[in-house]
Amino acid sequence: MSGQHPIGIRPPDIRRWRDGTTGISYVQEFDSGQSGPDVMVQALTHGNEYCGAIVLDTLLRERVRPAHGRLTLVFANVAAFERFDFDDPDRSRYIDEDYNRVWADEVLYGERDSAELRRARELRRFVDRADFLLDLHSMHEPCRPIMVCGMIEKGVAFARRIGMPSELLLDTGHPAGLRMRDRGGFGDPASPRCAALIECGQHWEASSVEVAMDTTLRFLRVTGAVEASWIDAQLRLPLPAAQHVIRVTQAVVAKSMDFRFASPWRGLEIVPERGTPIALDGKTVWRTPYDDCVLVMPSLRHLRPGNTMVRLGRYE
Repeated sequence: MSGQHPIGIRPPDIRRWRDGTTGISYVQEFDSGQSGPDVMVQALTHGNEYCGAIVLDTLLRERVRPAHGRLTLVFANVAAFERFDFDDPDRSRYIDEDYNRVWADEVLYGERDSAELRRARELRRFVDRADFLLDLHSMHEPCRPIMVCGMIEKGVAFARRIGMPSELLLDTGHPAGLRMRDRGGFGDPASPRCAALIECGQHWEASSVEVAMDTTLRFLRVTGAVEASWIDAQLRLPLPAAQHVIRVTQAVVAKSMDFRFASPWRGLEIVPERGTPIALDGKTVWRTPYDDCVLVMPSLRHLRPGNTMVRLGRYE
């Protein structure tokens, strides 16, 4: 895997949003006074993925307000973001543990404690009341944007309504813990509540901000939160000619700190032959389980036994 990637975008100064409007720091809530959905957009799920924070900072500076329902804009793991260091940017991913693996009830209501759990417990009420949720992320390796649609088909249908990006991922979740986008009704096929998680591209490329902005605008348009005429005037990126679903069949989970990839995978490679070695983990050799296997978001940056290193899937 490659080392440090160039940092082409600077982290935004979000200190002006610290006090928020809800009594919870860095949570901005706006009620239109009109009937409509409860819509939430979150950035900084991981502190070194700040393209989404640039988008929320821009929307707040421009005083974007909902025409219907309620709009909540959240900067999540600000504590991790605040220690961002250009010389060691991955250090700010989280403080104690991955904020996006703590969303199961048994964890949120359990006895464990960490900086991320305390923040998730503060933000749980906003997540649990949202009809629509967008979680803005980016990736360590340069890769085309990916919409993580969760584990059920309604996530794909919602992503098709948003219209971007071209790659839509149906996956198996993470063994290390429940993501926010899969919590409660978001992960229930019978619930009308919908969530989307967009991986906007490489963390620090300028294009990740463009993808994050247009995805957020199209999400707000689909939910009906913000006037469509205003949104249409702000859009900059063309929609893809088509959207393609990658269905994950299994996650490759590290067993030890000896885990290594067999090749310098970057993401969305299609490995043509079944049985091709893709990773080594002690005496274990991970091989592609079928022809035309797609490798989704491979990374050694967060190597730890029990963590997902890459997901294996196929295009439908």
